[in-house]
Amino acid sequence: MFNFKEIISVTLILFAIIDILGSIPIIINLRKREGVIHSEKATIVSGILMIAFLFVGDGILKLFGLDFQSFAMAGAIIIFLIGLEMILGKDFFHTDPEIKSGSIVPLAFPLIVGAGTMTTLLSLRAAYSVPNILVGIVLNLIFVYIVLKASGWIEKKLGKAGADILRKVFGVILLAIAIKLFKSNLPV
Repeated sequence: MFNFKEIISVTLILFAIIDILGSIPIIINLRKREGVIHSEKATIVSGILMIAFLFVGDGILKLFGLDFQSFAMAGAIIIFLIGLEMILGKDFFHTDPEIKSGSIVPLAFPLIVGAGTMTTLLSLRAAYSVPNILVGIVLNLIFVYIVLKASGWIEKKLGKAGADILRKVFGVILLAIAIKLFKSNLPV
């Protein structure tokens, strides 16, 4: 049932796709805008989304007549806009100041659980047993929670100038990731 090698493989694949360490500048920026990051809420919602998509994702996409490429392109647009926000210092995702939803959108979805994570989960299901995938998801969620909880400490260690530089650099990286997603999902 449980296979240590499969668990390690799934965990590392998801770790690379989720890239929570690369999202630190976005998390810091979101924390500044929202005032607080609800680590528990973001982690739980991310877990629910990943587990739900593992079991019903293919059916949901088919239900709406969507293919993976369209789903990935939509995620690329959101990532592109977040990258622009980081570089330009402008907010494109305006929310009601009374409603603090940043822990759900864009943090839980699409940053932690985006199109890449969702399509990877469907691919993993074809190659690995579900219990091992579930353990890999939980291990990644634990790491995500730790990073979200430590975001204030990380911001203090970086300082304002360090956080600004990191935000701009990762903004450019996000733009490049979005463009790569566009290119790889264009119809041939």
